Amino acid sequence: MICLSTRRAIAAAAAFAAALAVPAQAADPIKIGIPVGLSGANSVVAPSVVQSAELAVEEINAKGGILGRKVVLEVADDGSGAAGAQKAFDSLIFQKKVDVLISMETSAARNAGLPIVTRGKTPFIYTSFYEGRSCNKYLYVNAWVPDQQVAPIVDYFMKKYSAKTYFLIGSDYAFGRGMLEFTKGYITSKGGKVLGEEYLPMDGTDWTPIISKLKAAKPDALITSTAGGAPNVTLTKQLRAAGVTIPYGNLAVDEGTAKSMGPDAEGIYISGSYFTNIASPKNKEFLAAMQKKFGANLKTPNDLSVPQYEGVYAYKLAVEKAGSTEADKVIPALAEVSFEGPRGVIRMSKQRHAPLTMYLGKVKADGGIEVLETFKDVDPGEQCPKLK
Repeated sequence: MICLSTRRAIAAAAAFAAALAVPAQAADPIKIGIPVGLSGANSVVAPSVVQSAELAVEEINAKGGILGRKVVLEVADDGSGAAGAQKAFDSLIFQKKVDVLISMETSAARNAGLPIVTRGKTPFIYTSFYEGRSCNKYLYVNAWVPDQQVAPIVDYFMKKYSAKTYFLIGSDYAFGRGMLEFTKGYITSKGGKVLGEEYLPMDGTDWTPIISKLKAAKPDALITSTAGGAPNVTLTKQLRAAGVTIPYGNLAVDEGTAKSMGPDAEGIYISGSYFTNIASPKNKEFLAAMQKKFGANLKTPNDLSVPQYEGVYAYKLAVEKAGSTEADKVIPALAEVSFEGPRGVIRMSKQRHAPLTMYLGKVKADGGIEVLETFKDVDPGEQCPKLK
């Protein structure tokens, strides 16, 4: 007969052996890295992006996490530019050892970070609208590209205002130039003409010389594409002060930034995949949850922050489908899963990009958006045909 103390010792040994048999990582949290512009041009909108991620993670953890593992966020300031992004990506991937990057960034930051993503073999869900055709084995995008966003504004200006001549203003970097290059081609294809195209550095604040050229050209309409956030604010304020009243389409302003502009934003035309007044049950649930969590500190949800919320859920579904956080298993799964969120059902199945319902809106006096037209399931077009 085995004595009680011996039985206890055997039981303890068996429990210890069982614990050793379970991989240590099973208890480790899944880390989501968020490199984002807490300073620099994107500092106006970055807080709303972080809030969306925080809500998604809170909801996921409340339901058991991902594969039974808790999810945590690691946020790093990329300074809204290339140099800051290199530091942020390197820190998140090689020091914090995140499992995935999910974030909105400037194109300059994204382009600088992608080589580090490749070196670290880390999945990256890019949640920012951008100029398109950024292709990488580890990159997926759930936000709009110019193929989805430009036509509604140009077509409306041509139909509503009989606009034939245009002036283009942008920030001098990949997004500004890429968006306006596409816009110029589209205007020309529709029989219109671009009278001028001018750029200011991302950190530039004095638009006066460019506005003088705009007024001298006397176009029928204006279309701008700046680094989201601060440049939108300074440009719009100076346009209004100069008395510019022609139809104004902004390819880079989000609803949150529009609200921060006050009366200056009234009348701006924007095209996007999300506005807060989308009348769907999922959007109402999302807005209620955001309000409950952040209260008076809530930043206006917008077309840069909502894709962040949905991106976190897309990663969750991909990991669950893959049964692992290993990049080589998660990457193909990201194209196969879909998540129904505030913008509807989102699936990054078109060459690492997503078909999206797009809305043409006009900014009202209170910063809210009047939706003028809706375009269902707009295809992103040819983005990354060589990627499998």
